Amino acid sequence: MQHDLQLRAAARAIYNNVYPPVDSAPFSFDEAERFGTVEYRQAVGAAQDARSVLAAQHEQFLFAAIL
Repeated sequence: MQHDLQLRAAARAIYNNVYPPVDSAPFSFDEAERFGTVEYRQAVGAAQDARSVLAAQHEQFLFAAIL
């Protein structure tokens, strides 16, 4: 996912909020990415879902501006 830096940054933010470094995360985000852990895949999925929702909201704002 290193080619999509925005999605990677969103996944990192989600991962770090859900699995704070001082709590339950056995790996840093970079390690989780390298190993493809379940937690990493969940954070990526959440970032993809968030991107879809935000894109849909942006499209609604553009449509409202046209009206």
